[in-house]
Amino acid sequence: MPHPHQDIDIWSVEGRFQQLVFSPKGAIEGFLIDTDGVPTQFVCDPQDPVAAEHLAGLRDGQALVVEGTETGPSPKGDAEHTVYRLERLVSIDGKPAKPPADHKAAVGTVVRFNYAKHGAANGVVLDSGDFVHTKPDGMARLGLKVGDKVRAEGDARPLVTGHGRVVEARSVNGEPVGPDHG
Repeated sequence: MPHPHQDIDIWSVEGRFQQLVFSPKGAIEGFLIDTDGVPTQFVCDPQDPVAAEHLAGLRDGQALVVEGTETGPSPKGDAEHTVYRLERLVSIDGKPAKPPADHKAAVGTVVRFNYAKHGAANGVVLDSGDFVHTKPDGMARLGLKVGDKVRAEGDARPLVTGHGRVVEARSVNGEPVGPDHG
């Protein structure tokens, strides 16, 4: 039996960026904007590296246009302000928000090796700040050297330093990293 169709209202809200909102584990799980003197909160998945990278660059006072859906009442109690689930950051200071970088590829020049706890090279760090993780067997197979140009494909997430990403490489320069990697 078909279920009735429910429309989802997406609200467009304008305001000035106030602050990021963090999870207890330190991940970005949203932000607050000031909408004509009223705080408005937007929430996102704290495990979403794309959202985290996009939001981490926001600065105090920037004019934002944000789209979101109302979250509805929480079983934990009443909110102190309106809360929306983030759908899209539309504009920043009147300019269209640029989509976050492609989280499937890292491109750059090898500036150094990274090492596993047991001392074997397990990947490379690029001039972009990205860490391409290949595991030691991948490093041996690929034969990368400092100065090599690299394009690595794989899942990525931000480094805890806030600069660059770690890419779990499935391929480097079109070559598979290994059958068991990724």
